[in-house]
Amino acid sequence: MEKQTTRTYNIPAEATLEVIGGKWKLLILCHLNCGPGPMRTSELKKAIPEITQKMLVQQLRELEEDGIITRTVYNQVPPKVVYEISELGLSLKSILDQLDEWGEQYIHQRQCKSSCSG
Repeated sequence: MEKQTTRTYNIPAEATLEVIGGKWKLLILCHLNCGPGPMRTSELKKAIPEITQKMLVQQLRELEEDGIITRTVYNQVPPKVVYEISELGLSLKSILDQLDEWGEQYIHQRQCKSSCSG
């Protein structure tokens, strides 16, 4: 079940947004990027409590199909499945780190603004 690669984009950013766009994929990737290593579905669900189980699984599948994350299944009882950023996904590391840094600055700026104007 491979995605068609015949799609044309007006600008390269469209391709990026198609792969990592949306609220959940970016959050999943940030947790996998900053986490201690591979994460189980339940760990991701705990880290992102607002996401439904169904949506989490769907987003993980799409990221896996696009080659951004890898899914490893361990042959044990009960089965153990972990997700981690793939080699291709690692090429997004600097972008994810920059988004994180920008977010920290934004939060700090907003906190200063609200506490200074009060």
